Amino acid sequence: MRTQSLMAARIAKASAAVLLAVPLAASGCSTIDSLDFGGGPAAPPAEFIGGVVADEPQAAAVARDVLAAGGSAANAAVAGIFALSVTLPSRAGLGGGGACLVYAPGESAPNKGVPEAVLFVPQAPAASVVVNGTHVAVDRPAAVPMLARGLFALHAKYGSGTFEALFEPAERMAREGITAPRALVRDLAVVAGPLAADASARATFFSGGHILAEGAPLMQPGLAATFTELRVLGVGGMYQGVLAHRFADAARDAGGGLTAEDLRGALPKFSPALTVAAGADTVAFLPPPADGGLAAAAAFQTLQQTPAALPEADARAMAVAARWRQSGGDPAAVLAASGLPAASAPVLPASTSFAVVDKQGMAVVCALTMNNLFGTGRIAAGTGMVLAASPAWQRPPLLAAAIAYNAKRGAFRTAVGGSGQAGAPLAVAAALSQALASKPAAPVPEPGRANVLQCNAYLPGDPHRCAWTSDPRGAGAALGKTL
Repeated sequence: MRTQSLMAARIAKASAAVLLAVPLAASGCSTIDSLDFGGGPAAPPAEFIGGVVADEPQAAAVARDVLAAGGSAANAAVAGIFALSVTLPSRAGLGGGGACLVYAPGESAPNKGVPEAVLFVPQAPAASVVVNGTHVAVDRPAAVPMLARGLFALHAKYGSGTFEALFEPAERMAREGITAPRALVRDLAVVAGPLAADASARATFFSGGHILAEGAPLMQPGLAATFTELRVLGVGGMYQGVLAHRFADAARDAGGGLTAEDLRGALPKFSPALTVAAGADTVAFLPPPADGGLAAAAAFQTLQQTPAALPEADARAMAVAARWRQSGGDPAAVLAASGLPAASAPVLPASTSFAVVDKQGMAVVCALTMNNLFGTGRIAAGTGMVLAASPAWQRPPLLAAAIAYNAKRGAFRTAVGGSGQAGAPLAVAAALSQALASKPAAPVPEPGRANVLQCNAYLPGDPHRCAWTSDPRGAGAALGKTL
């Protein structure tokens, strides 16, 4: 495992550079032929490799293949999420961001067997853009892209092998094309009108004046070229260097209002998870600014006391989230506060979740967003990157995810990622409560969706007791070998 000092050195170098279980079939071919994680040949079908759950099958298959090639959960999450930016750019993309929880068991692990959050939520740019002394019109404010730097930080501390190799599956998928997935086509249908108004988006996601049909070829050569530059120049090149200036110019031309200075100052951070005791186990939730984790912790505490109290849990989640968004402060103190006024969530943007566990018990669960379906609805010309919406323009989603583990055993128990606008926190809390009771996953309350990794006998432990579930109402996949 990488040490924290090495992680810090790699981030500094990048900044300074031109810086439950029904497996579903996934379309697309294997995309990791050139990757080598020191695990020897790909695992035979009968060998336990861990599991992956995601809202899009082709991206899930990339992560599964990384596990089969001997990669860790951190490697698989990075490669799978980059692939997700190709297959589901409506909800995850290089122009957006998110937050991840990482659990690596054992005292020798980078964080000593305690889950940690990697926070790379999309950030608001400077209030105004001035070029040659003239203020530039910003009609669709874009977020500062955080995904690449966030995943680099995750890999630098918890991954193995070279980070650049993890771009290759996504790069190949964007260049050679994929079949338009059901989840993407569903999102296209919701925002077809506004999206078609942008020439680059229209050229990418439409054919003959209509949105791509499910299974139709989807080619993204501009995005492939951007992945190539990131692989060759390093992630730093997107934030300091030629690519950074070109992207900022393209974002400005698309009405997004980003500057090279905005990109230079965008840095992810590691943060302690928000923890709640759950019998012999401990549950770690995403901390603010991924405040859906705080709301999920509040809902989970309510369900611990009364498992059937779903409306009460949802009300508590919304009240806690509203208090934190209004006043900030210490998340633990907000979680413990009583007598909070009732609150209802306003319209919130879409998100998606991605979860991986490997055979050693390392787990990564992420909540990702563009702060709107397809962000601003515009692509930065020449880069293939959909611009995420600025949180100053579009209220950010409640990013919710949790990992349950046993500190005495040093072992993983459960990971849950939630989505579904205001329903994401309750989705995580309800699915987590079911999993910790060793019950099969059941559909969580609407509009929430939950992706679940569950090992009732822990990992390391008996892999026969592990199962993965993608929300059956979605179009995702649960992949891996459970013996």
